Amino acid sequence: MAGNIDKFKKRHFGKAIVLGIVSLVLYTILFTEQHVLNEVFAKGGYYALLPIATAFLFSFVHGNFTGNFWDIIGISAKKEKR
Repeated sequence: MAGNIDKFKKRHFGKAIVLGIVSLVLYTILFTEQHVLNEVFAKGGYYALLPIATAFLFSFVHGNFTGNFWDIIGISAKKEKR
Protein backbone atom coordinates (compact mmCIF):
# COMPACT_ATOMS: atom_id res chain seq x y z
CA MET A 1 0.00 0.00 0.00
CA ALA A 2 2.81 2.41 0.87
CA GLY A 3 4.42 1.74 -2.50
CA ASN A 4 1.30 2.92 -4.28
CA ILE A 5 1.27 6.13 -2.27
CA ASP A 6 4.94 6.75 -3.06
CA LYS A 7 4.32 6.23 -6.80
CA PHE A 8 1.26 8.50 -6.59
CA LYS A 9 3.21 11.30 -4.89
CA LYS A 10 6.23 10.93 -7.20
CA ARG A 11 4.03 11.14 -10.28
CA HIS A 12 2.27 14.26 -8.98
CA PHE A 13 5.55 15.75 -7.77
CA GLY A 14 7.11 15.41 -11.23
CA LYS A 15 4.07 16.94 -12.92
CA ALA A 16 3.97 19.77 -10.39
CA ILE A 17 7.64 20.59 -10.96
CA VAL A 18 7.26 20.65 -14.75
CA LEU A 19 4.03 22.65 -14.69
CA GLY A 20 5.48 25.02 -12.09
CA ILE A 21 8.46 25.72 -14.34
CA VAL A 22 6.19 26.21 -17.38
CA SER A 23 3.99 28.55 -15.34
CA LEU A 24 7.01 30.52 -14.17
CA VAL A 25 8.29 30.84 -17.75
CA LEU A 26 4.87 31.98 -19.01
CA TYR A 27 4.56 34.64 -16.32
CA THR A 28 8.14 35.80 -16.95
CA ILE A 29 7.43 36.19 -20.67
CA LEU A 30 4.15 37.96 -19.93
CA PHE A 31 5.78 40.55 -17.69
CA THR A 32 9.07 41.06 -19.56
CA GLU A 33 7.55 41.22 -23.04
CA GLN A 34 4.36 43.03 -22.12
CA HIS A 35 4.89 45.81 -24.65
CA VAL A 36 5.18 43.29 -27.52
CA LEU A 37 2.10 41.39 -26.40
CA ASN A 38 0.10 44.63 -26.10
CA GLU A 39 1.01 45.59 -29.67
CA VAL A 40 0.05 42.19 -31.08
CA PHE A 41 -3.16 41.85 -29.06
CA ALA A 42 -4.30 45.36 -30.07
CA LYS A 43 -4.13 44.75 -33.84
CA GLY A 44 -7.78 43.72 -33.97
CA GLY A 45 -9.41 41.16 -36.22
CA TYR A 46 -8.40 37.61 -35.44
CA TYR A 47 -5.66 38.92 -33.14
CA ALA A 48 -8.46 39.75 -30.69
CA LEU A 49 -8.69 36.01 -29.96
CA LEU A 50 -5.11 35.86 -28.70
CA PRO A 51 -5.80 37.35 -25.23
CA ILE A 52 -8.56 34.77 -24.74
CA ALA A 53 -6.28 31.92 -25.86
CA THR A 54 -3.55 33.27 -23.56
CA ALA A 55 -5.94 33.33 -20.61
CA PHE A 56 -6.97 29.73 -21.32
CA LEU A 57 -3.31 28.68 -21.55
CA PHE A 58 -2.43 30.32 -18.23
CA SER A 59 -5.54 28.87 -16.61
CA PHE A 60 -4.77 25.35 -17.85
CA VAL A 61 -1.11 25.35 -16.83
CA HIS A 62 -1.56 27.08 -13.48
CA GLY A 63 -4.69 25.07 -12.62
CA ASN A 64 -2.97 21.75 -13.29
CA PHE A 65 0.06 22.84 -11.28
CA THR A 66 -2.15 23.81 -8.36
CA GLY A 67 -4.14 20.55 -8.56
CA ASN A 68 -0.96 18.48 -8.44
CA PHE A 69 0.36 20.59 -5.58
CA TRP A 70 -2.74 19.94 -3.47
CA ASP A 71 -2.53 16.22 -4.27
CA ILE A 72 1.10 16.14 -3.07
CA ILE A 73 0.29 17.66 0.30
CA GLY A 74 -2.73 15.40 0.68
CA ILE A 75 -5.66 17.77 0.30
CA SER A 76 -8.39 16.51 -1.99
CA ALA A 77 -12.08 17.07 -2.62
CA LYS A 78 -14.60 15.10 -0.61
CA LYS A 79 -15.73 12.04 -2.52
CA GLU A 80 -19.46 11.58 -2.43
CA LYS A 81 -20.83 8.06 -2.07
CA ARG A 82 -23.75 7.12 -4.29
